[in-house]
Amino acid sequence: MLLCFLTAGTFWLLNALNKSYTTQVTYPIVFKYNPGDLVPVKPLPEEVVINVTGKGWKLLRKNLHVNVKPAELTIRGLPRVKQLPGQALRPAISNVLDGLSLNFVVTDSISFDFDRLVTRKFPLAIDTTKVKVEPGFAFVGPVKILPDSVTFTGPELILKQFPHPFLLSLPAGNLRGPFKADVPLTHDYTSLVQADVSEAEVQFGVVALERKELAVQPVLQNFPPGYQLRLVNGPVVVHYSYLPRHRDLMQPELFQVALDYQKFNPADSSIVPIVLQKAPHTRQVSILPGKVHISLTP
Repeated sequence: MLLCFLTAGTFWLLNALNKSYTTQVTYPIVFKYNPGDLVPVKPLPEEVVINVTGKGWKLLRKNLHVNVKPAELTIRGLPRVKQLPGQALRPAISNVLDGLSLNFVVTDSISFDFDRLVTRKFPLAIDTTKVKVEPGFAFVGPVKILPDSVTFTGPELILKQFPHPFLLSLPAGNLRGPFKADVPLTHDYTSLVQADVSEAEVQFGVVALERKELAVQPVLQNFPPGYQLRLVNGPVVVHYSYLPRHRDLMQPELFQVALDYQKFNPADSSIVPIVLQKAPHTRQVSILPGKVHISLTP
């Protein structure tokens, strides 16, 4: 009995597969281009939907993707052209439909994005303004980077966005001594842009600052005449730092601090002092007290 059913089913299936049908199937496509000149900057479509007529055998094979030759698309006008209507694919698909008749392309259009493949050389650098050091320390140059450049290969429009020179990102954390480490080259286009080096050795100095303090006589500005001034919480002291190599160049007498009566706060009888002038090569200048409380008497 089972043998009879199998035999009948086989004859029915063979008869059905020998008939012609009209249906929709997905069909693979591939883009033909010179990879030495062009590069896709987003994933390319891999298939389209078509309406075909053919024998059941052929349709089954196409649905199972058995020995299916993809339609090869050669597109003129790349990289300027970004889209094609589905019907423009008809010749390429018809040429590879073995035993099937293409009625029409169901897919309305396909989108793609190519760019020119270029090679550009960038010098390497760091942003010295973003070097973080512990309080009381300072960055000192020069900066040494080995290798001193990187060659990128990738889409032209992406490489035009890269900074020139290409900046390396230093590890997070405040430094309190000389820095020497291998720093990786990082960017957001690792799948599209190739580099001839993956890291570079960066070296520069970080030194401890020397710190001094100096009592100064404030310059008075806009005070009413005929009054005697008394600094309630004086004296005014300037704190400043400098690199050890600049020790002999310090000119503390050049510091000037002002008290401007126009900045007088009657709520607590105070004025915030300001630095009018500082000595060359000084760093991290501050004034104590931060608020000078005053008393005026006729």
